[in-house]
Amino acid sequence: VQLQASGGGLVQAGGSLRLSCAASGTIFSSNVMGWYRQAPGKQREFVARIITAGGGSTTYADSVKGRFTISIDNAKKTVYLQMNSLTPEDTAVYFCNGDLNGRPYWGRGTLVTVSS
Repeated sequence: VQLQASGGGLVQAGGSLRLSCAASGTIFSSNVMGWYRQAPGKQREFVARIITAGGGSTTYADSVKGRFTISIDNAKKTVYLQMNSLTPEDTAVYFCNGDLNGRPYWGRGTLVTVSS
């Protein structure tokens, strides 16, 4: 199983980006998918997650509530993170994470840079 994140880039403050995380390989169980980020000089932090085992409930970090939306396309095995009203404080490498086949997987990060 591999997770491939994409969609990062440079955007001005107030702008939007949509990140994608595509899962490949044989997946016979999935519980949760999520996004984390790591800003320069800081520890990796939780951003958002979605329960994939049923219900599709979502959880967000306080810092992104109301601005970011996590969603999933099960047919494409892809999780999205729609990011609106971006601020320079959102600048970070964004990583997708999945609890798949009974163990956690991490994708390579995608860099998001928000200019002021």
